Amino acid sequence: MPLDLNADLGEEITDDAGLLAVVTSANVACGYHAGSVAIMREVCAEAARLGVSVGAQVSYDDREHFGRVARDVPADVLRDQVADQVRTLGAIAEAEGTSVRYLKPHGALYHRVGDDEAQAAAVLAGSGDLPVLGLPGALILRLATDAGRRVWHEGFPDRGYTDDGRLLPRDQPGAVLQEEGAVVAAALALAGRVDSLCVHGDHAGAVARARAVRRALEAAGHRLTGL
Repeated sequence: MPLDLNADLGEEITDDAGLLAVVTSANVACGYHAGSVAIMREVCAEAARLGVSVGAQVSYDDREHFGRVARDVPADVLRDQVADQVRTLGAIAEAEGTSVRYLKPHGALYHRVGDDEAQAAAVLAGSGDLPVLGLPGALILRLATDAGRRVWHEGFPDRGYTDDGRLLPRDQPGAVLQEEGAVVAAALALAGRVDSLCVHGDHAGAVARARAVRRALEAAGHRLTGL
């Protein structure tokens, strides 16, 4: 089975060019938690050149906290904010010779739509018929499936998990893995259970770890391809 390798890009703290040379899909920040029109354009142009799939990484309107604080946003407001982000990135991607192929919520919104029906429905309503990338068991994936939309399940080799399959909060011990061997081992363990693996780029050594993960996956016989 094919396997995707993705990363969050355009966030102003990542080596976008370095990661684009490794991953097969790019979750591009749409300006609400990070990024800008200029950065979106640069990432989309390079993704198009390399054949990397582009996804809309939508978030709460919260640059101050990098989109990592849960917000009680009215459903109609959240719907319109998501639609604005998808529309903005979509226009930029088209101008650079590619297209937005999927949706991935970011940060606190990613976790919130795992069990909040109103916010999950708002995100779906604002994103047209785009396929949705998310955590296995997330409510938003179930709602998307019920609506006839394609869904992809995501794993995080550089993050720790709770016993119930959620991601450990970043302020808890073991939440973020940085030792290359541990990240590679986790990637190999997750590879047969999800459609896509996310390698984070917001800490030192991210590109080297991403390369190590890709080498290990290919050596194990996985065919890497974008969403």
